[in-house]
Amino acid sequence: MTPLIVWFRRDLRLDDNPMLAAAAATGRPLIPVFVADASVTGLGAAARWRMGQAVESFAQRLAGQGARLILRRGPALTALLDLVRETGAQGVWWGRLYEPQTRDRDRLIKDTLRTLGIEARSFAGHTLAEPWELRPASGQFYKVFTPFWRALQGLGVAPPVPAPARLTPPAEWPGSEDLASWRLGAAMNRGAPVLARYAETGEVRAQDRLARFLAGPVARYATERDFPALPATSGLSENLTYGEIGPRRVWHAAPQGAGGETFRKELAWRDFAHHLMFHTPHLLTEAWRPEWAGFPWQGESDATETWRRARTGVTLVDAGLRQMYVTGTLHNRVRMVVASYLTKNLISHWKIGMDWFADCLTDWDPASNAMGWQWVAGSGPDAAPYFRVFNPDTQADKFDKSMAYRRTFIAEIAPHPGPEARAWFEAAPRAWGLEPGQPYPRPLIDPAQGRLRALAAYQAFRARAG
Repeated sequence: MTPLIVWFRRDLRLDDNPMLAAAAATGRPLIPVFVADASVTGLGAAARWRMGQAVESFAQRLAGQGARLILRRGPALTALLDLVRETGAQGVWWGRLYEPQTRDRDRLIKDTLRTLGIEARSFAGHTLAEPWELRPASGQFYKVFTPFWRALQGLGVAPPVPAPARLTPPAEWPGSEDLASWRLGAAMNRGAPVLARYAETGEVRAQDRLARFLAGPVARYATERDFPALPATSGLSENLTYGEIGPRRVWHAAPQGAGGETFRKELAWRDFAHHLMFHTPHLLTEAWRPEWAGFPWQGESDATETWRRARTGVTLVDAGLRQMYVTGTLHNRVRMVVASYLTKNLISHWKIGMDWFADCLTDWDPASNAMGWQWVAGSGPDAAPYFRVFNPDTQADKFDKSMAYRRTFIAEIAPHPGPEARAWFEAAPRAWGLEPGQPYPRPLIDPAQGRLRALAAYQAFRARAG
């Protein structure tokens, strides 16, 4: 009955955690561990802060079960080997992730441990299905969502596993570092207290959030999810990002009917992104479609900085960017509009936007973020045609006609600015020199003119490509 190290990464929950359930079933003493290696310290500012909140909440959750979360910092292999030596553990288990760097790290750890005679096992749990489980008859992986969706339905999603009834502690706990000393939120500066007002951190709050969604909004999800002022979405993206709730738990909780079906499709889109990242890891760094490699995207400019600062003069774009900066999340419909404006109206490289989102989103997910930006830009899988340009004014008139959403986040156009609109000036860097009393800017570029410029650039690119 030697101890077993259970290494948590983005699965910070007790419920629906296949790795933890299997480990607890052995009856062996369990040593829960979280390691702050480069995959943690290299996160963007908001995601790193939110990871710290998730780790703190999970540590409290484990303490309620009579266990501890041991914290170590540094290269994961070094930290795990140190713990094996200190505790006499004969096994290290973890839940799988699918980023290329993470897979390389985990492969090295698994090979090293097994060479030393230490059991090393990885488990599913971060996605509905493993990326290699869905395979078309004509190829190695799916490149289009609709057949992927059909295949996932045909395969079926495994039922969630309940939280273990008991976690056996070791005879002696190893030493642990202090989470506060890691200063995971340091890069947020004055923005951290603002984000804290909107984050719903931890497993208990994630389950409460799911229950609230199922109690009402899910029934209207299919018809109302595109309206950003309505409370029609689940808000679970941040909890799924850190594994505070399991995707299989969410999938099986969704009811039958149009709302539940549409909601499950969104969960499947998340799986599709991870499926593509696994099979085509260049999704994260370069144009997924090779024919787009030579497109003349513009780089950093005054325009891209104006976009970052949410001062484009286009209300739906600015409202979305401010929502992201204040709350750490961004409504999905508005995400597409914000991304389209940068990549098509400004013809700026999608990597600029992808990197900004990575720095500002608390629900940042590497696969979903990269696929979403490339989808809008036209260079990605299942992409919208390049000539399909979101007109932000038309989108605003269709999905925010009353201006309720835009006035929530833009103080300059609101008769009586609310807390979210005021929080933007509280969270924005002082160096930006923004004040609530400033007039709202004129449009950086007219959306109709921006669309024509984008189409001209695309046509010229096609002509040069032959």
